[in-house]
Amino acid sequence: MASFNVARAYIGGRITQDPELKTTPSGISVCSFTVAVNRRAGKDGDNKADFINCTAWRQTAEFISRYFKKASSIFVEGTLQQRSWETQDGQKRTVLEVQVDNAHFVDSKSEMEERTGFSPTAQNGGAAYVPDAYKATAESAPKFEDVGDDQELPF
Repeated sequence: MASFNVARAYIGGRITQDPELKTTPSGISVCSFTVAVNRRAGKDGDNKADFINCTAWRQTAEFISRYFKKASSIFVEGTLQQRSWETQDGQKRTVLEVQVDNAHFVDSKSEMEERTGFSPTAQNGGAAYVPDAYKATAESAPKFEDVGDDQELPF
């Protein structure tokens, strides 16, 4: 029988504050943000929301911090992870958060500009965002050697 020891999370909602991008001492980008997710109204008719803490790493962190702002709609996919620590005064704390693997736009470009005053394409003069890791120069591009028809392939 297959093992189901994975807690996948699919969260859709609005970002409560501008995402916070930081860099670890080893140079890895990490972005923290909270997503407000509406809950179905109860019998009393009051709408309620859950506030889900999310953390993204590397290129996903850079993408989120660049293109999403407070009040932006977002859809994230990831895994649930529980962290525990002890405060300076000895109290134990635990938090359940989503470790984001993928993030997706929900709003149209015009809705995003109207709601947040932020245009996702204006940051690069209308060009699509490309993470630095994917920008290759002639010097950094991989070198390939030509293999002629008369040579034997190594595999």
